[in-house]
Amino acid sequence: MVLFVIAHMLGNLTIFASFINAYAAHLHALHVLLWIYRVIMIAVVVFHIVISIQLTLENRAAKPQKYAMTKYRSATFAGVTMIWSGLLLLAFIIYYLLHFTIRITNPAISNLVDALGRHDVYRMVVLSFERGVITFVYAAAMIILFLHLNHGIQSFVQTMGWNDDRTLPVVQKTGSVMSAVLLLGFVAVPFTVIAGILTA
Repeated sequence: MVLFVIAHMLGNLTIFASFINAYAAHLHALHVLLWIYRVIMIAVVVFHIVISIQLTLENRAAKPQKYAMTKYRSATFAGVTMIWSGLLLLAFIIYYLLHFTIRITNPAISNLVDALGRHDVYRMVVLSFERGVITFVYAAAMIILFLHLNHGIQSFVQTMGWNDDRTLPVVQKTGSVMSAVLLLGFVAVPFTVIAGILTA
């Protein structure tokens, strides 16, 4: 899923090279492969959600009564809010798919065609982010993604047993840097639209 997020960010950034329409057209030309990939990603996300909920319920069952005082020795805000950030991201993913992929939330700007007869992703994105509410929701979701990945990347490495006391600080810093780069990469598009740099 992290690799998917990285690839998705790089795809989004093609808008700065005015290549996003061609990029989208190339993706859709791989019709069967694209749908196989989508089905696999949906299965992975569903598996991730089921396992996360199961783990949360098991943790709660292990301590049915709340502690009189809760003190976290090393837990971060991102770590203790993983289930909530995950649920918020799920809601955003559903909205994102309806808006940018299925294109039913705003058909007036979602079904435009460019001069070459391709779906005009560039104008759809720019016209969408010219609306402050959409930009706010998108930016808020990317901050939530940053928090989710910041802990998730570190947690993945730890779960796989690839870290120890010596490498833990490196893993934590790497997770934070990767999450920050992804955050900046994703918000670059709406912010440059709001700034008037990208225009329809």
